[in-house]
Amino acid sequence: MKFMKLGSKPDSFQPDGDNIRLVATELATDIVISVGDVKFYLHKFPLLSKSARLQKLVANTNDENIDEIHIQDIPGGPAAFEICAKFCYGMTVTLNAYNVVAARCAAEYLEMYETVEKGNLIYKIEVFLNSSIFRSWKDSIIVLQTTKSLLPWAEELKLVSHCLDSIASKACIDTSKVEWSYTYNRRKLPSENGKDPIWNGVRKPQTVPKDWWVEDLCELQIDLYRRIITTIKTKGRVSGDVIGEALNAYALRRLPGFSKGIVQSSDIMKYRSLAEAIVWLLPTEKGSVPCTFMLRLLRAAFLLECGEMEKNELMKRIGQQLEDGTVADLLIHASAGETTMYNVDIVQS
Repeated sequence: MKFMKLGSKPDSFQPDGDNIRLVATELATDIVISVGDVKFYLHKFPLLSKSARLQKLVANTNDENIDEIHIQDIPGGPAAFEICAKFCYGMTVTLNAYNVVAARCAAEYLEMYETVEKGNLIYKIEVFLNSSIFRSWKDSIIVLQTTKSLLPWAEELKLVSHCLDSIASKACIDTSKVEWSYTYNRRKLPSENGKDPIWNGVRKPQTVPKDWWVEDLCELQIDLYRRIITTIKTKGRVSGDVIGEALNAYALRRLPGFSKGIVQSSDIMKYRSLAEAIVWLLPTEKGSVPCTFMLRLLRAAFLLECGEMEKNELMKRIGQQLEDGTVADLLIHASAGETTMYNVDIVQS
């Protein structure tokens, strides 16, 4: 995982109970900032030198002795504000894929711009994102997952779109150029199971499978997964069969019992929306998705009471493949009893 350290001074933020943070220093604090249910006892100068928003908030306070500012809507809450505050003090903070989006959104809220001070937090985070995070496959996925709790800020700052483009671009790259580590859990590569071929005493170069990225994206919730698959399809450099393989892997991971044609209905609304989304993500190329997969998906659509449009779309696609003569998969599954729930009219539609 990529990370970036900012600042060089020791971290002197100290907790006083669960809801108070103090800066250990000989200089008395002169401002209290309440973020949610946490109070920060801080100093004006380091904060106001880097935050235009705090400058305005302090200017609007009326207390002559000590300023107290209430901030309830900062993205990322107390944890993100603390990162920004420590940066203002020059204390060491570490940014990584798990906290960088929260810090970026909080810095935007606090208006920590270059016009306030050169080398401000927004600038440094943008450099880190573009030079490190978005160049890393796994970090980009982690960052995308963190954006869900930081909407609409993450959308407005284009962090979501940058993540989507980064991930989609890597999924679309020629596999001969894939140099980063990747997850491929469904079957081992020859080099991993001791069967890597050797030619004249020289081990052949490892071939990265076309669908090397499929398993990693199964970690995403359906709303983000839908957007990333759509982005990958838009780029037009991934074949329909690989997209179909990705959707099959996602259904196997996310729809309990999908591989056996039995979908558990403990959360029917959740699984229904997931199944419907998969239907509309199916590639349009004929033959790119096996009938076995579409039959299981159709069964799930009936069990989950999906919309008629989704069920009709699946039946149409299955019918198109049957017309092309690809009936082997259907016959295999029919013999296994997996199509017994369907009326013959479904196959003929």
